[in-house]
Amino acid sequence: MFAAMIETPDKTPPGATADFGFRRVAIDEKASLVRGVFDRVAGRYDLMNDLMSGGLHRLWKDALVRSLAAHPFGHVVDVAGGTGDVALRIATRGGAARVTVCDVNATMVARGRDRALDRGMVGAIDWVVGDAEALPLARRSVDAYTIAFGIRNVSRLDAALAEAHRVLAPGGRFLCLEFSRVVLPLLRPLYDAYSFRVLPLLGQVVTGDRGAYAYLVESIRRFPDQADFARRIEEQGFAGVRVRNLTGGVVAIHSAWRV
Repeated sequence: MFAAMIETPDKTPPGATADFGFRRVAIDEKASLVRGVFDRVAGRYDLMNDLMSGGLHRLWKDALVRSLAAHPFGHVVDVAGGTGDVALRIATRGGAARVTVCDVNATMVARGRDRALDRGMVGAIDWVVGDAEALPLARRSVDAYTIAFGIRNVSRLDAALAEAHRVLAPGGRFLCLEFSRVVLPLLRPLYDAYSFRVLPLLGQVVTGDRGAYAYLVESIRRFPDQADFARRIEEQGFAGVRVRNLTGGVVAIHSAWRV
């Protein structure tokens, strides 16, 4: 069903580092650190999403899926799809004949598969463990690529974007939902206070892991802002890049086409 793991040229210079929250770590170390974060919180991941966002993450994901459904596609891959929140929406609301979830974290994939089975969605979604920087998919094999709240966790952002471009067929759609920069001046200090003071405490209470949610906040602040991320998408060969801010820029949807 899937092509063999695709090896992409590693252009990383010796000694390169990457952001892991506010820390700099060896670039090859980041993936295992991020995987450890999600292994530790997998059991309460969906609950924490509801608590952290006050349920807003559901509306944000709905907006992403509506953008996809506006142009029905045959095969959609949802990268960093975790427990299947976006994939289940795509499978039940149209916009794709086939949905594949690809996530580097086997624990999250297993939970997502079980979740789909509990809903009676046998065979509706394919589940695969794979790295966003080296997707186990053939060149030009999918019609749409979605990723929600996952791209800021990759070690090599440009490599992940290049992989999205590689696996998309010409005319394919790229859609990324990610935390971004707040654009409303009055909202920014409130958001910062909530992020740095409340979220780690909430993570400690609900999951017993304050550090995982401190990392979450820090990773958001390290991620490129809307304009910089749009530029980097364009640099990988995408056309028609657009940005749609949601909730005052707390999150943004970046969309583009593979030409």
